[in-house]
Amino acid sequence: MKVLIVDDEKHVREGIKLLGEWEQNGITEIYEACNGEEAIQLIQTLRPEIIFSDMKMPKMDGTQLLEWIKENQPLSKTIVVTGYDDYHYMRKAIHSGSSDYLLKPVDPEILNQTLDKVVKEWKRDENERNSKTTSYQLINEMKPIYRDRKLTQLLNNDNLKEELYEEFGFHRSQTYLAALVRINRKAIEAFQGDRDLTYFTLLNVINEILQEKECGIAFRNLANKGEIVIVFWNQFAQIEELLGSIYQTILNVINVSCHIAVGVKVDKRNKLMNSYQHAKEVLLNSNILDDAKNKVYHQDVFQSQVLKNLFVYSSEIELAIQTGGIKAFEDLISKIAKDYTEGDYLSWGQLLQLENEYLVISNHWFEHFQITGKISDQIEYRVDQFFNQSGTFQLQYYLGRTIREISIFLRKVKRKTAQKSSNVLYDIEKFLQANYDRDVKLQEISDHFYLSREYISRKFKQEFNVNISDYIVKVRIERAKALLKNSELKIYEIANMVGYQDDKYFRKVFKKVEGVTPNEYRELHIIQK
Repeated sequence: MKVLIVDDEKHVREGIKLLGEWEQNGITEIYEACNGEEAIQLIQTLRPEIIFSDMKMPKMDGTQLLEWIKENQPLSKTIVVTGYDDYHYMRKAIHSGSSDYLLKPVDPEILNQTLDKVVKEWKRDENERNSKTTSYQLINEMKPIYRDRKLTQLLNNDNLKEELYEEFGFHRSQTYLAALVRINRKAIEAFQGDRDLTYFTLLNVINEILQEKECGIAFRNLANKGEIVIVFWNQFAQIEELLGSIYQTILNVINVSCHIAVGVKVDKRNKLMNSYQHAKEVLLNSNILDDAKNKVYHQDVFQSQVLKNLFVYSSEIELAIQTGGIKAFEDLISKIAKDYTEGDYLSWGQLLQLENEYLVISNHWFEHFQITGKISDQIEYRVDQFFNQSGTFQLQYYLGRTIREISIFLRKVKRKTAQKSSNVLYDIEKFLQANYDRDVKLQEISDHFYLSREYISRKFKQEFNVNISDYIVKVRIERAKALLKNSELKIYEIANMVGYQDDKYFRKVFKKVEGVTPNEYRELHIIQK
């Protein structure tokens, strides 16, 4: 804390400095002034918490100084120091808000009692100020949330207490109209992903325009993600102009286009939901390929749009997947895009349904091939990135993203199929090794592994560089070689054990593979032993 001692007599200032118990009262800085004018300069710079002031001084006396302090530095506590035990001075000191007074010569005990009392008063007042500031900040932080919650309830036909209408600045009217501002992902990214800051800033921008015209109020629709709702109760003839101004102001502030849709007028507050739903339909029917600079949509009457369905292309999509090449998909995507944008028209609602069905179909094929890493299901987030600064949908960029995703999917399918094929072939190899001693037909293998004979023959040869029949011979001969090392087994017995019923045929095959007869092979290994 800081103390300023104002007196034209130096010995009085020195005496107060010497007698005061400053440290134990938390006072770390003590300053002096010899008159009121000098004191004002120091007060403006230092903002001292405690001020001792003489009443009779040259240039500016204590009465004038106290009046100035009351007006310009009211948080400081003042203690009058005077050599005149006169009610006239005391009355002026009290009128100027002085906390206490001391008579010259200053008594040390009274000085420190007064100092202790005034310091405690200042600290108490400071705590109260801090508490009020904290409460005020909390109320200001909560007020927008409270307003949004209550007005969302009002939009959903819940009645508000009468006093809340005035608190929110909601005017009574014979007619109301709702408009809808769509807050897209790019708007939130403009605030580093801080959703609450996005709404706070944009609502301030919108409500400032509305308050100037005294025609409406805007709030965050807590019942539906990504929406600001504006309720108008006046200036209906200028709504298009006002919304155009709001649209352009948002664009100027965050460099992002936020589409706005206008509902119909209703004659009661409890019909606001009807106006809002109309605005919602207008937004869903808006042409996102339209390159108009002003993205404020209004439609008094409209027919429900018949949306196209991506599932009608399911058989063509399956055929394209079977080809395994992206070219088939490029042709199919070009065809679908042409169908969906007939007349250079693509509605926002149609795009959302298209994206939703695309994700359903994609995830179906991911599961079919047991591929991990499905596409994100945040539909609006996926499409928002393809609107340019003026709010027009960039169809070709969107189609390009789709082709890239499908290309990645096809590569994963190819790797998965190759891996699966390789695993099946090694299972077939194990099957042959376990059944080499009998006549295994290709059809049996086909039935066992649910694969075509042609596929098995081709893939087995590619993987092991030998056809199946030759592989079985190789397994049989290797097994026969192991048995021939046992001299007690006869040749025909070994032939039977490895799958040959005719021992002559076995001898012939063995010599062809090993270059020696079974007997010669046995003798050779017995000699080596």
